[in-house]
Amino acid sequence: MTERADVRVSWEIPATPPGFAGRVERFTGPGKRRSESVVELGGGTLCVLLLAAGVWASGAVGGWSTAQLVIVAVVALDLVGGVLTNSTNAAKRWYHRAAPGARRARLLFVSAHLAHLAAMGLVVLSGDWGWTAGNAALLAVGAVCVEFAPLHLRRPVSMVVLMAAVLVNLFWLTVPLQLAWFAPLFFLKLVVCHLVPEAPLEGARDA
Repeated sequence: MTERADVRVSWEIPATPPGFAGRVERFTGPGKRRSESVVELGGGTLCVLLLAAGVWASGAVGGWSTAQLVIVAVVALDLVGGVLTNSTNAAKRWYHRAAPGARRARLLFVSAHLAHLAAMGLVVLSGDWGWTAGNAALLAVGAVCVEFAPLHLRRPVSMVVLMAAVLVNLFWLTVPLQLAWFAPLFFLKLVVCHLVPEAPLEGARDA
């Protein structure tokens, strides 16, 4: 195995404080660097503003109830933030650590997002059971395919699942244009960013 002098891989997980603060750190990934937080905050703000501007320009907001508007806002914030958080070295180290129960924790995390599908399908899309069930099936099958694929294949398998989910949503599980962002961000966050193990890379100068 050839190593690069300018790249360092660090799987070391720093200790976390007790109580609520520690639980928060373990949820997002212990040992997050300030630069990671800056990218999350800055990039997340940019993407949320772009998303909000697009939805507003579509004119959909005027036709939504308060409950629908709140759900869309919360889900959008969660997906944008989740894509960035789950991409950090801190999250990769934590969720893909060599520890009993790590796989179960990843799959439970993915399963919890069925609530997103229920809220979007049954409230925002006014009871669209077909869309909800279809995306739930895509998520379940896709998550299993990625999680149980051989290690060296998990990244490309995740890309297959992402592309298939986006295409199915584009042609068969269609939604109004103002909600077309949901499926790409949803599957990107869970299937690619969360489930794919990637080495926490640092530049040699950052060590």
